[in-house]
Amino acid sequence: MSSTASAVVAPGAAEAPVSKAGRWQFWGRLMVVPYLLVFAVFVLYPVCYGLWLARHPQSYEHLVADPIFFRSVINTILFLIVAINLKMAVALLLSGFFVQGRWWIKILSGIFILPWAVPSIPTILSVRFMLNPEWGVINSTIFRLTGLDGPNWLNDPTLALGLAMLMHIWKSLPFWTLILVAGRLAIPTEQYEAASVDGASTWQKFRFISWPALRTLYVTSLILSMIWTLGDFNSVYLLTGGGPADLTHVLATLGIRYLRLDQVDLSMASIVVALPLVLPLVYLMMKRLSK
Repeated sequence: MSSTASAVVAPGAAEAPVSKAGRWQFWGRLMVVPYLLVFAVFVLYPVCYGLWLARHPQSYEHLVADPIFFRSVINTILFLIVAINLKMAVALLLSGFFVQGRWWIKILSGIFILPWAVPSIPTILSVRFMLNPEWGVINSTIFRLTGLDGPNWLNDPTLALGLAMLMHIWKSLPFWTLILVAGRLAIPTEQYEAASVDGASTWQKFRFISWPALRTLYVTSLILSMIWTLGDFNSVYLLTGGGPADLTHVLATLGIRYLRLDQVDLSMASIVVALPLVLPLVYLMMKRLSK
């Protein structure tokens, strides 16, 4: 009889934790709903709407027929290869400098971070005014003292694109330097002390201690910087405006050009054609993070 009673009570006792777990799962899923709504409204809807605007094949035919498009693709690839790699190499070099504990280096680091901290519009426009060939501070103070006329900085496409790359490096260099400084600070100092005892040079310390520890962070930062730069239009648009003769446009500013011409379909198409550059970088980024 006792066995029968225990057989009757056992199922009820087993159902209690199951029902409690089910309630927790319900409330847990309910808490996720606001995040899904935000993702749908601010991510899925804009992307799907942009793809819908660029759905016509004629938009891509007109885009390819525009000679400015191919120049913009070349400029974008040059921007990614030259500017990003140069920026990350300089950031890696400066991270070894700013990681030192001297008091004057700390003051320099506070000044160094200002270009990244201040807004882009006033800083880049001020540099554009400085490069004015007639009344800009560079030509009026440096070249006229020597009796020579300064160059028209933004009237040469190659020079203008190079200056836009330098502006991008100057603006975002402090951020990536701080990221690599944080990576260097995570390396145990005992490794450097042991290397010094063994008589290792500065280059050997970097090669066998710093670089192996920073390699993953460096490559991940490099890929992330490429993804961000593909959508960055400030450095080019505010400095050169895509000029002269629309020869310094990148894909991000080319879309703005079509918007100003009231060609929304071409603007969306110029963004869609950048996906073959973005998606492989995103895949590599997520693959590295998954490790």
